[in-house]
Amino acid sequence: MSDRPGEFELIAQLFAPLAKGAPGALGLLDDAALLTPPPDTEIVITADALVEGVHFLGDDPPDSVAKKALRVNLSDLAAKGATPVGYLLTLSLPEHITMEWLRSFTEGGLAADQKQYNVSLLGGDTTSTPGPLTMSVTALGIVPKGAMLKRSGARPGDVVFVSGSVGDAGAGLALLRGDAPPLGGADSAALIARYRTPTPRLALGRALRGLASACLDVSDGLLADLGHIGEVSKVRLVIEAAKIPLSSPVRALWGVTGDGIVRAATAGDDYELAFTAPPSARAGIAEAAKGAGIAVHEIGRVEAGTGVDMVGANGQRIAVEQGGYRHF
Repeated sequence: MSDRPGEFELIAQLFAPLAKGAPGALGLLDDAALLTPPPDTEIVITADALVEGVHFLGDDPPDSVAKKALRVNLSDLAAKGATPVGYLLTLSLPEHITMEWLRSFTEGGLAADQKQYNVSLLGGDTTSTPGPLTMSVTALGIVPKGAMLKRSGARPGDVVFVSGSVGDAGAGLALLRGDAPPLGGADSAALIARYRTPTPRLALGRALRGLASACLDVSDGLLADLGHIGEVSKVRLVIEAAKIPLSSPVRALWGVTGDGIVRAATAGDDYELAFTAPPSARAGIAEAAKGAGIAVHEIGRVEAGTGVDMVGANGQRIAVEQGGYRHF
């Protein structure tokens, strides 16, 4: 039997402290929150659900599970150029989730990230379930009126960029599942950390307002997600395989050509920002990257047409069976 108390005792002990001092949270004593956006801003809302065995592993540390649940939503806000304000949390808890697990989840995970990203819990819900542990976060942010980054603005002649490196989280998951040989030194730990605790590129997203023509975060795989920009903007994106940024551990694990580059370009969970911009914005993007403290790489171009193609050094299309993770 679980050692968990009842719903309202659980909220009072573990979740009300996360809402302390948050404007509009009402101490989690009401069944709704109340927010007033600052003048000349708009509210950006996003939600992501995470299911045990699908989005995280059953033996992942509870603090990392909490951080991932919050950060993947903050990454969505980053892709919109928004500043986070707060979030709602829904938890469906199976019997095996103990108070010790929940304390690590709330105090070691959510509380730490609230301080890091200056957000607060605004409300939510807790239920029990006979199925796997399931959670959903709804994150709220603000952006100046008319400044939100969208997927629909890419135009032929634009350049394609991505922040950081891609493939790291997918490689970390492969290591956790035993689908890849362990690497020496700290490389394995670094890749696993990229899978368990992604870093939302919030500062970069805000700096890209007025520069990027279209933007999103890489959650399902670089090629798959760029496909969303292509579909919504009604353009073709051509990605040069040799320009896709790979970290040293990924290079050591998968290599830099053939199947290795395809695996990196189709792996999910990196939560880097992929975006398009006109060539005239290159200098501004370099300054934005410098200010945000994250490298940004030019990886391709936007053309008339449809879809996403990855090409080799000879300009020939590289066959990719599946561009990334499919939810259904």
